Amino acid sequence: MLQEMGSHAMDIYDFLLSGIDPRMTMYPLMQTPVAMSAILLCYLFFVLYLGPRLMANRKPLQLKEAMITYNFALVALSIFIVHEFLMSGWLSTYTWQCDPVDTSDSPEATRMVRVAWLFWFSKIIELMDTIFFVLRKKDGQITFLHIFHHSFMPWTWWWGVAYAPGGMGSFHAMINCSVHIVMYFYYGLSAAGPRFQKFLWWKKYMTAIQLVQFVLVSLHATQYYFMDTCDYQFPMVIHLIWVYGTFFFVLFSNFWIQAYVKGKRLPKQDLKRSLNGGHAHTNGKHSENGTSNGHAISKKSDSSQNENGSSILSKMKKA
Repeated sequence: MLQEMGSHAMDIYDFLLSGIDPRMTMYPLMQTPVAMSAILLCYLFFVLYLGPRLMANRKPLQLKEAMITYNFALVALSIFIVHEFLMSGWLSTYTWQCDPVDTSDSPEATRMVRVAWLFWFSKIIELMDTIFFVLRKKDGQITFLHIFHHSFMPWTWWWGVAYAPGGMGSFHAMINCSVHIVMYFYYGLSAAGPRFQKFLWWKKYMTAIQLVQFVLVSLHATQYYFMDTCDYQFPMVIHLIWVYGTFFFVLFSNFWIQAYVKGKRLPKQDLKRSLNGGHAHTNGKHSENGTSNGHAISKKSDSSQNENGSSILSKMKKA
């Protein structure tokens, strides 16, 4: 019985691998999902268990220079990715409606395959967001929303780019990287120190930018359901993108309400200003790196913005 189940599982696995775009298999980590899944499991093990134990009796690490370099490097990478998406079809052959994946080996199609992989790989790089939090003992920023987003998105997008590198499904990737240009620029300035805090008054609106992102992604995917015909080859990708955009819109809306309407995630001085009708500005104690990639800033608050000083696991349970 077990042998038969194992045989069926391998048949399903082989069937899934057979659907990978052959142009994508030449890129690192794209031959099978095993290596990618192992990386994400190691990430979860470190940020939820090993990292906190290693740092329990140690002082927070000061990683200012590393964080500045990291954040502005991601700004540059995000700009490049958006540019490549635009040049690979979105400013030339794409209609912004029903755009199928170009499966040819034309220069434009090959360029789209390359940037699709680069977008996915950027999600692996962004796992460093949480590792910085652990090493700096910013436990308050390691929320359920943050960890779910950072682990769920790379896993699902591996399948997305493996099967459909391009077409209308890549709209989500392009919009996501556009948001990350602004987001990591904010984080870079924040990491630079207190003298830049006066330029970060727009912290609150980072969550609003995220919400706009999810609305645009969901609307773009929704039009698929109202088309008489559409030859996009992977409808499942559109269904997942629509669910993704809607689901994260709900999560980030809840964050907005908790942080900026009810004031539960604001430090005391900002909460007082908020209740008096003032603006909640950042200060030297606020996040130096926010949260990342789909990240409500709290991304998303740092330890001074938390309601309690509970452990990472208790915060995950509460979320």
